[in-house]
Amino acid sequence: MASIRISWLLSIQFLVLVAEIHGAKIPSIIVFGDSSVDAGNNNYIPTIARSNFEPYGRDFNGGHPTGRFSNGKIATDFISEAFGLKGTIPAYLDPAYSISDFATGVTFASAGTGYDNSTSNVLSVIPLWKELEYYKDYQLKLRANLGDRKANDIISQALYLISVGTNDFLENYYAFPARRSSQYTIREYQNFLVGVAGNFTKELYDLGVRKISLGGLPPMGCMPLERTRNLLGGSECVNSLNNLAAEFNGKLNELVIKQNKEFRGMDMVFSDPYGILLDIIRKPAVYGFEVTEVACCATGMFEMGYACSRMNPFTCSEADKYVFWDSFHPTEKTNGIVANHVVKTALAKFL
Repeated sequence: MASIRISWLLSIQFLVLVAEIHGAKIPSIIVFGDSSVDAGNNNYIPTIARSNFEPYGRDFNGGHPTGRFSNGKIATDFISEAFGLKGTIPAYLDPAYSISDFATGVTFASAGTGYDNSTSNVLSVIPLWKELEYYKDYQLKLRANLGDRKANDIISQALYLISVGTNDFLENYYAFPARRSSQYTIREYQNFLVGVAGNFTKELYDLGVRKISLGGLPPMGCMPLERTRNLLGGSECVNSLNNLAAEFNGKLNELVIKQNKEFRGMDMVFSDPYGILLDIIRKPAVYGFEVTEVACCATGMFEMGYACSRMNPFTCSEADKYVFWDSFHPTEKTNGIVANHVVKTALAKFL
């Protein structure tokens, strides 16, 4: 198992070396999305969707809970490192950082949000449109700090990562039948979300953005929370949710192809975590894991956020044996493997 961990660490280090040899073409990593890429923005808004307490972050730089929904780093931290930039991407609302820190990377993401504005209302988090407003504010500060020419270079040459959508289905559409599911069939809702995604990337393009990674959904039916709910199915992965994620990913990929043709100079890629994560879950030993069906934190069946308490006696001692940290989010080790895969496939052209 130790050899597997060393292997993916070496893969990241190799990609860093490649970036250094060729000179970093990407000056900054800028992130939008949900808890998969939130580094702590929710710490600074009134919401229960937080993770700035132990045992979260217990393996992050000596045991520091930052608001990342993991025991350590999240995928975007590894991606930033692979591009020869800093090893962690800070949250925009964190007062410990300034615009000079954000010039080389920043995340506007908010745990619990989605493409659908009504999804952000469930846990009173930052909607995607507000993340965009923060980004506009960031552009103004960047220009004031660096001057128009240098700031415009960063804006146009930066790589923009978008990771969002899971909450729209699991925390909104299926969780509250009287809301969106009474308005849309599941296929209509997918199309609605893709429309929002398309408008969002177009707005970014209009703001000078050119390099975009539009992230897909993971195999949602294999999250420990969904497996716990699937008692009648023997707590196996929920195939209907996995099929939904795969279908939605196909629609996002079609959007990427369409907009690359429509918008001159746009260089957008589709980053797919689905296949690699499903492979990890189906063949854990190949990647050095032992446990896939439950998470490390607490009982590993349903806990996340405040339910994932440091006082819980059931929390595992070795997170690297587990694919999932809590019932919704991967461990640092899983994040590193997924990030490495995405960098070597979808993002390799930007190295």
